[in-house]
Amino acid sequence: MSDRTGSVERNTFETQIKLRFTIDGDGESSLRTGVPFLNHMLTLFTKHGLFNLDIEASGDTDVDDHHTTEDIAICLGQAVRQALGDKKGVNRYGYAIVPMDDALSEVAVDLSDRPYFVFNGTVPSQRVGTFDTELVTEFLDKLAIEARMNLHVNVRYGENTHHIIESIFKALGRALDAASRKNPRIQGVLSTKGTLG
Repeated sequence: MSDRTGSVERNTFETQIKLRFTIDGDGESSLRTGVPFLNHMLTLFTKHGLFNLDIEASGDTDVDDHHTTEDIAICLGQAVRQALGDKKGVNRYGYAIVPMDDALSEVAVDLSDRPYFVFNGTVPSQRVGTFDTELVTEFLDKLAIEARMNLHVNVRYGENTHHIIESIFKALGRALDAASRKNPRIQGVLSTKGTLG
């Protein structure tokens, strides 16, 4: 059983969330977010990153999906940070480029303790089903802040909005997997300063 696991519980007037994230998993997820499209994207993220992820969430989705999506990102980021611990011996950097039919996205991650988020690209449609696609960048931004990672997302091209977002989440999983992987050649943290941040 991996000890690289983070657990977060968050309760506000808008959302109630319990989340558990394991880095060294096998791609299994149990997701009850109340936001079906987010479930789909996080299933892809988990499978392609070979993580384990359990989420039980309820929120004011009768208003819209914003608060639930944002708060899940906050919790996931905090759980990722917990699971990484002191980051000794991890690769620190990860990169993936993933095609999904017409779409191609690349994601670069630096587990630097210096949170920063960059998004370059176009998402053609404002909605996929009932999901507001502007929430994708909201989710990624909050994830980067709470995980204290540098996260760059470039959508190279794509016409289908669902395919674009799917390629982003698959690439995110693969990039984070690469960055968080233990490397026996690395002593301490991978920084000439001797510390991250």
